Order: sequence, then C-alpha cells, then structure tokens
Amino acid sequence: MGESDEPRPDGPVEIDDVLSKLEELEATVDDETERRQVRETMRTARRARRPRILGRFRDQFGLRDAGEAVVGSFVFGVPMIVEDGTFTVGEYIAGRPLALVATALVGVTLTFGVLYAGGFEDAVDGGTPGLLVRPVGIFAVAATVATGLLTAWGRVSWAEPAVAVGQTLVVWVVMGVGASLGDVLPER
Repeated sequence: MGESDEPRPDGPVEIDDVLSKLEELEATVDDETERRQVRETMRTARRARRPRILGRFRDQFGLRDAGEAVVGSFVFGVPMIVEDGTFTVGEYIAGRPLALVATALVGVTLTFGVLYAGGFEDAVDGGTPGLLVRPVGIFAVAATVATGLLTAWGRVSWAEPAVAVGQTLVVWVVMGVGASLGDVLPER
C-alpha cells in the first residue's frame, strides 16, 4: 500500500517533477491540515531547488565557522601584514576621515558581496537579526585576527592610535574578504 502504479522514472528526478506531483496532491487533499502540510512541503522543495555554487549556510555562526573565517583571514591577511605598502596606505587614510570611512565601507560591501554570492540570505529564516549573525561574526573574526597579528608582530604602533587604526583597517578589509571566502567554501 502507498506504492503508485505509475512507472518509476529511469533517470534523475527533477525538482519541478516533484513540485508538479505535490500540486496534484494538493488538489486532491480535502483536509485543511493535510493541505497545509503539502503546501509547506512545496515551499521547502522550492527553497531546495536553488543550486549552491559555494557552501551552505546556517542561521548561526559556530566554532567551525569561526575557524574557517580565521583560516581565510590568515591566508589573505598575512601578505598584507608583511607588505610595507599596506602601512603607507593605512597612514595615508588615517589622516583623511572620508578615506577612512570609504575604506571601511568598501570592506563591508565586499564582505557582504561574497556572502551574498554564497546565498547566505536565502538560508536564514529568522529575519534580519538572524541575517546579521554571520556577517557580524566574520567582521569580528577578521578584526580580531588583524589587530592581534599586527600587534603581536610589531607591525603597528599603538602610540599613534589614529595611524594604527588606519593600518589595521586596511588589513581588516582584506581579511574580511578572506574570512567570508573561507566561510562560504564548501564544507566537503
């Protein structure tokens, strides 16, 4: 019982075929509770049909995610830390508030762009607060790694805080992109 007399498809089943069958089932169900269950299944199937080129996201930012972000930050940021041009740029923007703000906005935009390309907004059902968990986690990891490495390796002088902030910001921008890429790469 429960088996259909219809022949089974020989090849892979497409999600559109599943949705068509669910629409047929919805039309035949007479109980409202069951109809709601069929509709919910259809919504789930529609969300599942979107292919993911990059990794999958959850609405949380766990230890594994933080680890991926640290690796991405490190891989992208270390070349910036050892390159003296980074510090020249950081010193330049430190004395120009508009350039400082523009640099921060570029970093935020690029990081969100990478996450958006990975489809993080589709994976979050919790609305805006849930939507911000992942980017905030990535920004925090990148800022922590940038500040920690620059300070530990003696690449910034906190005796001049404005210059140190500018230099750290330049590294943070690159590390934010690296952290987001580390986070969106497939987990397999």
